[in-house]
Order: sequence, then C-alpha cells, then structure tokens
Amino acid sequence: MLDMSWGEVMLIGGVALIVIGPKDLPKALRTLGQITTKVRRMAGEFQSQFNEAIREAELEEVRRDVEGVKRTVDAARPSFNPVDTIRNEIRTAVEGRAGGPSAAKDSAKDANGDVGSFDVPRPTPEQQTAQMHGAAAPSVAAETSPTIPDSKPETGPTP
Repeated sequence: MLDMSWGEVMLIGGVALIVIGPKDLPKALRTLGQITTKVRRMAGEFQSQFNEAIREAELEEVRRDVEGVKRTVDAARPSFNPVDTIRNEIRTAVEGRAGGPSAAKDSAKDANGDVGSFDVPRPTPEQQTAQMHGAAAPSVAAETSPTIPDSKPETGPTP
C-alpha cells in the first residue's frame, strides 16, 4: 500500500481526525474507499485495454507474416510442380536407357561431370538358364578376375 508503515498510517489517521473531526471522519473514509475502488477499476480497465491492444498488434503482425508466406507460395506455385518434375526425370531416365549404356552414363552425370551411379553387370543367358534350373551360376567376379600365367599356387614351406 504505497510502502507506508503502520506508524505513518497512524500519524495520517490522527491528523485526519483532528482536521476532519470525529463526526465527519467515517463519511470521509467511506468516500476515500469509493474513490480508491474507482481508481483501481479504471486502472484494471486500462491494463486490460492495453493488453488487448498488444494482442491485436501481435495478431496483426502474425497476419502480415501469414500473408507474406501466402504470397511467396503463390509466387512459387507456377514454377514448382512436383508431378511435372518427377515425370520429366522418369522420361529422361527412360530415354537415357534407350540410348544404350553410354547414354545412361551421360544422363547419370551431375553438374560437375561426376558419375553418380554405376552400371550393374547383367547376367549372361547361360547364367540366367542356370539360375532358372536351380544350378549354381558361375560368379561374375570369377569370370572377370585376371589370371597370371605361370603362377604356382602357394603350398607352404618345403621340407
């Protein structure tokens, strides 16, 4: 209460009793209470209106942000169509495969000219037949490994 101690309140009460008089003091205190109530009510209304104005300002700022995002999306919408992008990528991949292995390698190059993928060796017709009949197919690595002529297998130390 305005940072007043009990001694100060008693001093003010004594002065009020002497100045106003004992007959009119209850009426003055009642009026002071009503004025205090009105001031508190007005302060509460002012604070609530102030908070409402702040909320409206924040909402207005959020609304402006949302409109800005909406304008950005609307501006990007004609240039970005994921369905067309995927369709074009599939079309270029199919056309690249139809052109042969060199065309597929060329289509796999990125902006730096690096090849991003590699060709997987396809099984020969003999390997396909062996796989269909359940026989073990010779491995591709065994066929492509280089052999060194005149090499003897290691047998260990001789006695």
